[in-house]
Amino acid sequence: RSGNAKSLVEISHKNPVWMHPEDAGRYGFKTGDLIKVHTEIGYFVDDVWVTEGIRPGVIACSHHLGRWRLQTDGAPRWASSLVDLKKVEPGKWMMRQIEGVQPFESDDPDSKRIWWQESGVHQNLTFPPQADPISGQHCWHQKIRVEQAGADDRYGDIFVDTNKSHKVYKRWLEMTRPAPGPDGLRRPLWLPRAYKPAAEAYRMK
Repeated sequence: RSGNAKSLVEISHKNPVWMHPEDAGRYGFKTGDLIKVHTEIGYFVDDVWVTEGIRPGVIACSHHLGRWRLQTDGAPRWASSLVDLKKVEPGKWMMRQIEGVQPFESDDPDSKRIWWQESGVHQNLTFPPQADPISGQHCWHQKIRVEQAGADDRYGDIFVDTNKSHKVYKRWLEMTRPAPGPDGLRRPLWLPRAYKPAAEAYRMK
């Protein structure tokens, strides 16, 4: 969430896929290899980082990086790549990075001192809408499939099938119950939040 903070972007501007050495060895991956991560509705292409900082059988990728823009205006240029977004078939979209972060002219002299090019990979688009039936919050954890990137794959590539995404949404919707819940609540009062609203905000009017 640091896209507007130039100093934080300079420190951290990549979000590689974390993978345990046991899994990397099974696939034949090493740090820096380009891999393709398939979700239920698409895929994204990213570098892999082999580390014991994650448990075997699980991979992880930060979703706070990978900002993008379709023109020079839009997402902060400190932290976004210029991309080409196109519909390849009805409901199917492909996004490819044209160029990474570049120095640019602005009122801030630091914009001409940019030395990094990475902005990360925007994996969020490849995750279907799957709201927890109790809290309504998005469930990020999901089953995925990993493979070596192909000859035509590029770092930052993203493919999404929005028709499949809608089917996943409908499937999860069937597991939910309409509001209000007990005591007229839209969400449980015990639900932890980093910044918790007043109790009135949880009640249906």
